[in-house]
Amino acid sequence: MSVTRPLPHDAAPLHVAGSARYVDDIPTPRDTLHLAFGLSSIAKGRITAMDLDAVRKAPGVVLVMTADDLPFANDVSPSVHDEPFLSDGSVNYVGQPVFLVVATSHLAARKAARLGRIDYAEEEAILTIEQALAADSRFEEGPRIYEKGDAEAAIAAAAHVIEGSFELGGQEHFYLEGQAALALPGEGGDMLVHSSTQHPTEIQHKVAEALGVPMHAVRVETRRMGGGFGGKESQGNALAVACALAARATGRACKMRYDRDDDMVITGKRHAFRIAYRAGFNADGRITGVSFLHHVICGWAQDLSLPVADRAMLHADNAYRLLNARIESHRLKTNTQSATAYRGFGGPQGMVGIERVMDHIAHELGMDPVELRKRNYYTSRDALPRRKTDNTTPYGQLVEDFELHEMTEALLVSSDYAARKAAVAAWNAANPIVKRGIAFSPVKFGISFTLTHLNQAGALVHVYQDGSVHLNHGGTEMGQGLFQKVAQVAASRFGIPLEMVKITATDTAKVPNTSATAASSGSDLNGMAVKAACDTIRDRMAAFLAERHQADVASVRFADGMVEVGAARYSFAEAAAQSYQGRVSLSATGFYKTPKIEWDRIQGRGRPFYYFAYGAAVTEVAVDTLTGENRILRTDILHDAGASLNPALDIGQVEGGYVQGAGWLTTEELVWDERGRLRTHAPSTYKIPACSDRPEVFKVTLWDGQNREETIYRSKAVGEPPFMLGISAWLALSDAVASCGSAYPALNAPATAEEVWKGIRRLRDGI
Repeated sequence: MSVTRPLPHDAAPLHVAGSARYVDDIPTPRDTLHLAFGLSSIAKGRITAMDLDAVRKAPGVVLVMTADDLPFANDVSPSVHDEPFLSDGSVNYVGQPVFLVVATSHLAARKAARLGRIDYAEEEAILTIEQALAADSRFEEGPRIYEKGDAEAAIAAAAHVIEGSFELGGQEHFYLEGQAALALPGEGGDMLVHSSTQHPTEIQHKVAEALGVPMHAVRVETRRMGGGFGGKESQGNALAVACALAARATGRACKMRYDRDDDMVITGKRHAFRIAYRAGFNADGRITGVSFLHHVICGWAQDLSLPVADRAMLHADNAYRLLNARIESHRLKTNTQSATAYRGFGGPQGMVGIERVMDHIAHELGMDPVELRKRNYYTSRDALPRRKTDNTTPYGQLVEDFELHEMTEALLVSSDYAARKAAVAAWNAANPIVKRGIAFSPVKFGISFTLTHLNQAGALVHVYQDGSVHLNHGGTEMGQGLFQKVAQVAASRFGIPLEMVKITATDTAKVPNTSATAASSGSDLNGMAVKAACDTIRDRMAAFLAERHQADVASVRFADGMVEVGAARYSFAEAAAQSYQGRVSLSATGFYKTPKIEWDRIQGRGRPFYYFAYGAAVTEVAVDTLTGENRILRTDILHDAGASLNPALDIGQVEGGYVQGAGWLTTEELVWDERGRLRTHAPSTYKIPACSDRPEVFKVTLWDGQNREETIYRSKAVGEPPFMLGISAWLALSDAVASCGSAYPALNAPATAEEVWKGIRRLRDGI
C-alpha cells in the first residue's frame, strides 16, 4: 500500500541537484521582454505630476504603462476591488506600483524604473493603531464580536483577575523563490501564464478581468513554487496581470520577477496585532471568564484581512474550554503594505493571546503552567459521551475529537519535563548571568476554509493502455510534498507501484475553478478528489473484467500491481489494455466537497471546521541576561497527523513549521520609520532563523491515531498546525526572564534580544 509509507519528496533529487524548474527557469522565446514597477516614495497622498520621459528613453525600454494605458479593470484585489494594479492617482503606501516598465532585460527594466520623476501632494499617513482609531480608519463599521456566556460578569465575580496588553508583530514570508510570472500570448487573444502562485484560478480570474476576456481565454500553469506560506495566495496577481497586459500590448512573451528588496517592500506580510486581555479565574487555576480585544493592522487594502481576523477570533480559545468568553476585533486600515495570508491565517495570533493569558495566570498563582493548562482543557473525546459538559467553542462548535489529554501526558514523559523543569530551577539559582527557561504549549487548530464554498476540489485522472497513470488536481506544490501524497493515493487506489503514477503541473485548462492551496486543505481536498476519479476508473475496469469472466464485481481485486478476477490474474497494464480494447473509458474527473460544515461569520456561530488537528511542544532555552541574546537548546514535539499519508513528509512539515513559528515570535522583526518606509527589507536587516538557530536537540514524533472524520485514509492536515508549536519558544523565553525578578515579564513579540534585555531590566529595576 503506497499510503502511510515514509517516502521522500517526489522532486527531492531535483531540489538537491538544483535542476528543479521554477518560473524563472522556464526557457523563454528569444525576444522575451522583462518588467519592473516604478514605486511610490510616500505613504499617503496624491500624484500631482509624473514625468516618465527619462524612463522611456532609458536603454532597452520598449514600453511604459500607467493607469491611463490600461484597457480594462485596474485592480488586482482578491476581495473587494480596492487594490488598483497601478496607482489611480492616489498613493497609499511606500512601495505602491505607480507605473510599469517593459524592457529587453530584467536589469534594464529595474534601472529605468528608478528614473521616473513623480510629484506628490503628501498627506499625513496613518501608520499606528492609535492613528487608525483616531481617524476611524477601518475595513468594517465598528468591531466584530464573538461571545459565549457573559464574560464581563464572570470576570467581575472571579476570585482572581489579571489583565494586560502586548504587541504581536507581523512576519515576512521570505519564500526562497521570489514572486515571478511569465505570460505567452497566443492566437485569438489567448494567454498562457506561468505563475508562482498558490491560487491559479485567482490568477486566471484577475488576468481575464484585466484583458477584458472570458476566463476560458486565459490558461494558468504552476508546476512548483519555491515556498509560499500564504504569500503567494494573492500577492502574485500584480505580476501576472503586468505580464499579460504587456504581452497583449507588444505581442511578445513577458516575464517579471521581484528582486528580494522589491519583493519585501511591495508585498503584504502577516497581520500585526495588539492584544489586550482580562481574565477571571479561581484559586485552582480554572478560568471563569476571559475577554480579548484584538486591534489588527491590515494595511492599505482589504486583501484577505477579514477572514484572517475572523480566524484569529476562532482560535482565541485554542485548547481551552471557556464557559464565558468575549472576543472583540477591530480591523484597521493603515498606510502600510496590505497584510495578507500567512501560514496559520490568523490562527497563530489568536492562540498567542490565550497562551499569554495561561502563562500570566500560572505566574500569578505560582502554579506549574502545564498543570494549569490541563485543568482548562476541553473534555477528551473518550470521556465526552460519559460526561454532561459544555464542550463547545466560543462560536458554538462542539469539540468531539479532543486528543490533548493523552498527548500531553505522553509528551511530558517522553520529554522528561518534570526533571528538566527542576534542573532549570536549580541552574537559575546557581547562575546569575545565563538563565534557562522551559515551557509547554498545545495546539488545537481548525481545518477547513471559513469561506465555505472554497471547500471543494477537482481532479483529472487518465489510465493509459500500458497501465501508466497520469493525473492532475487543483492543488499546487510549494515544497510541502502535496504531489507525492496525492500520487500515493492514486497508486493505492489502483494497487500499483508509485512509479507508475505521474502528476504534472497544476493547470486551469485541466482542472477548473480551483481553490487556493491554503488552509492546510491541500491533501484533504485534492486527495479525496483524486480518490473519486481513480475509483470511477477502477470500478469501470472491474465491471468490464467481471462481466468477461462471469464473476462478481465485488470479487475483483487490485493489489500489488495485479488485478485478480475469478481464477484469472492480470498485471494492471494487461487489465488496462483489455479495458481499452473493450471500449471502456479510462479517463475520469473527480470532485470532493467537505461535508458537515456551516458558518455564519456575522453572527459568529456554526461549524466552520470539519475537524481539529492537535499538537504539543516543550521548548528549553538559554538567555544571556547581559545582552538578551538567546538560543533554543531543546525542543520535543508530539504532533497529531491522524493516520499520516507520508510520515517522512509530515515530520518535515512539523520541523519547518515549528522553526518558522519560533522565528516569528523571537527574531523576525519588521520595522517601519516615521514616514512609512519599511527599513527591514533585506536579509541584512530582517532575521529569519538559520540552520544554526534550530534547537540543538530536536525530537519530533507523530501521534499514533486516526482522524475520527472520514478524510483521505483518515489522515489529518499538517501544513499550518505545527507553526503554532513555536509559541512554546516564546513562552520559554518568558520563563527564563521571569527568573530575574518577581513580576510577570510581559514580553512583546517578537521577543528579540533587545526585547528580552528590556524585560530583564524591567524585572531587575522593579519597573
